[in-house]
Amino acid sequence: MESPHEREQGLLLSRIIANVEKLNESVLVLNRTLQDINVQNMNVEIVAQMFKNYQSNVLFNLEATNNLKGPVSSTPPAQWHPSPDAASPAAKTPSQRPRSAPSPTPPYTNATPLHPPPAPPPPDREVAIVIDNGSWQLRAGFSTDTSPRFTCTPQVARYRDRKALKTYTICGDDTFADATSRSQAKSPFDGNVVGNFDVFENLLDYTFLKLGLEGDGSGGVGHPIVMTEAVCNPNYSRRVVTEMLFEAYQAPSVVYGIDSLFSYNYNSGTTGLVISSSHTATHLIPVYNGRGILPLATRLNWGSTQSTEYLLKLLQLKYPTFPAKLAPWQAEALMVDHCYVSEDYRAEVSSYLDPKVLLEKDRVIQFPFIEQVAQVKSEEELAKIAERKKESGRRLQEQAARMRIEKLVIKEQQLDSMRSLHSRIQDGEFLSNKRDLKRMLDSHGVKDEAALEKSIRELDKSVKRARKEDVGEDVDETPTFPLLDVPDEELDPDQLKQKKTQRLMKSNWEARQRAKAEKEAEKARIAEEERKDAEMRENDLDAWVADKRAQREALVGRLESRKKLKSELADRKSLAAQIRMKSLANLASDLPGGGGGAGGAGGPLGAGAAAGGSRRRTNNPDADDNFGANDEDWAVYRTLGGPSAPGADDDEEEEEKLLTEQIRSLDTQLHKHDPGFEQHLTALAHGDWKNSRLHHFLRGPWAPPLPASMESKEFLERQAEHFQIHLNVERIRVPEVVFQPQMGGVDQAGVIEIAGDLVLGPRTRGVLGDAAGRELQKDVFLTGGWTGLNGWEGRVRRELGCVVEWGSEIRVRKAGDPLWDAWRGAAGWVRGELQFGGEGGEEYRRKRVTRAQYNEMGGEYIKEHRLGNATG
Repeated sequence: MESPHEREQGLLLSRIIANVEKLNESVLVLNRTLQDINVQNMNVEIVAQMFKNYQSNVLFNLEATNNLKGPVSSTPPAQWHPSPDAASPAAKTPSQRPRSAPSPTPPYTNATPLHPPPAPPPPDREVAIVIDNGSWQLRAGFSTDTSPRFTCTPQVARYRDRKALKTYTICGDDTFADATSRSQAKSPFDGNVVGNFDVFENLLDYTFLKLGLEGDGSGGVGHPIVMTEAVCNPNYSRRVVTEMLFEAYQAPSVVYGIDSLFSYNYNSGTTGLVISSSHTATHLIPVYNGRGILPLATRLNWGSTQSTEYLLKLLQLKYPTFPAKLAPWQAEALMVDHCYVSEDYRAEVSSYLDPKVLLEKDRVIQFPFIEQVAQVKSEEELAKIAERKKESGRRLQEQAARMRIEKLVIKEQQLDSMRSLHSRIQDGEFLSNKRDLKRMLDSHGVKDEAALEKSIRELDKSVKRARKEDVGEDVDETPTFPLLDVPDEELDPDQLKQKKTQRLMKSNWEARQRAKAEKEAEKARIAEEERKDAEMRENDLDAWVADKRAQREALVGRLESRKKLKSELADRKSLAAQIRMKSLANLASDLPGGGGGAGGAGGPLGAGAAAGGSRRRTNNPDADDNFGANDEDWAVYRTLGGPSAPGADDDEEEEEKLLTEQIRSLDTQLHKHDPGFEQHLTALAHGDWKNSRLHHFLRGPWAPPLPASMESKEFLERQAEHFQIHLNVERIRVPEVVFQPQMGGVDQAGVIEIAGDLVLGPRTRGVLGDAAGRELQKDVFLTGGWTGLNGWEGRVRRELGCVVEWGSEIRVRKAGDPLWDAWRGAAGWVRGELQFGGEGGEEYRRKRVTRAQYNEMGGEYIKEHRLGNATG
């Protein structure tokens, strides 16, 4: 009977379960909230401790430098924001949005910051801030400095810490300190042009902070700004940066210039050809009377960043199974440290993989790995192990000998029993009782008397063989064939069968005896040849060496010719394959003289010529052409079938194996007795993969094996080899793309071709005059970080000398510091130390755009000057 309350009970139970699940969820939420509260408390404690440490460090530094002063006003410092009276309605840039306070820096350390505190800025407000705004490295400082105060990588990373509920902004080289920031780092540059202005604004904030500029009373930096830019920088990018500098940072004035021209000006250049190979591109700019001729400037879309990607792809193709991941910054470091510009690329790359050259130029980069230490045993331990193995083998041999003797005893007992039964049968003991005979035969495992006799013969042979092998008895194995001397008329049918069997056995035995005699004769002949060979070697070593070398060369020639013929037969268009097809056509022809049998095989591959005389087919199908009478006739099938013929592969492999063994035997003798025959000349060394060019390319020049006493070191080197990268051809191949861009997939002319066009081309003559080319080639100036590689000057001088007029003067020089001379040139231009024409510092003051001019003209307004993008 069903309960009337079952339904109500089920509903109540389901409600209870649901409420318990909600309670569990609430408890979990409460636990997570408590965990977050604990994390916040820990962060507060860490921040408090950091502030305490920072305060103690500041006080210590101030007391040490005697700069500790009393407290000043409690008014909060002014932040950088656009002033209401200076805001322009037409300027709507990202920098004009309300600026928030600087984001906190993540606590990488508990006590000290990553960088030392910046030096105080100069009090003179006319001192300019000089910024070399490069896409690989940003350099900043004041015009009164001799070198930039601050350098960093132009990257900015933002990420949010969910536990701390804070957003961190990390700039410059600090982005490499953490994996999270490194993965989210962004560059403000698109190529070599500023394109991400929010990131660039954060980077400028970071730069000014590092220069010690915390803002003046108006919320600006308070110093004029001199900034470098790319050749032919787009107006939009320059306009937004100008608006940012004037509106967000309240700069009194701004001026732009080209970094390579600043570097050329710093190195006392007036007229010449500037080759600037930097991070993203390579530019060639003619300079005449101190002014850059930008209408003639040419850009090659290849720089160090493309070279880094190219090297990374080459290494990935070279080592597809490399166990470690090669990062782009690692490839850049390898390129900077090991690559160089080859003075003659074609000649050097043709001999680069030669072992002697490669031994000098190969560079091995070892990546870290976990070493597996090999268990190295001492001589005593190895001797004990060998003795134990020897003792164990001796015991096994004794045990096997006892087992063989036991089996021999059992076989002899079985043989005696069978012989006893056979003699009883011969005596007629079982003539009257066939049942007992059948029972005795079954007990011995045979069916009848014939099977019994066969078993006796086989068992007797087995016993004799076992006695000879195990016991060492000299048993006469000469068989007897008694029925062969008895006429067939005196034998019954069973004896006739036995006589036939004995005749076959006698033929086999005689054949074995002949083979044995031939083998003994061959051994005697070989021993006699070895004796004569040793006698010749002792009497006349030079003649013996010459004879062995001649034999070796002949065998090597035969082996090479066989391999060549085999490869040619596999190609239908080769001469050997065509001759074979002609032979097939001759064999298939029914015309007189068209060939037949082996004679039709004709030509170099025909075997019929060896058989002697050509055979003609006749119309009589029953006529015999004697094909097969000679052994050479049967070679026609292998000749016509080629490598695909049945059995041809086996025969050729056996012959090649025999030739290889003979060559190795001669190599062993020559290596032992001929001082001029080295190990690398042997056939074994010739076929060793470690001596191949591919192995030299992947693993460097092959080194001889280590002695047995250094097995542990050899084991370690085998482990380390899997984590090694060998830079050889890549050292000159990567920089060569600047001179041959088609190697990197760039459809442009190379640096030398562009330079030759600028020096000798009609465009230069049309702009500067006929004699300008000769003046440009007298001062070819190299600048930019990519020109820091060795070999640039010699390569440009050599190849440019092949382009210009023979005997004309060519001068190629490199910047004193290809990385920092652009900044130094800009700072010197501001100070008036490197002016052209004795202008002093007036040129800088006349060419800068002031704030009043910006408010009147807008962000696109720039003034022309000889080192900028607008040269007039």
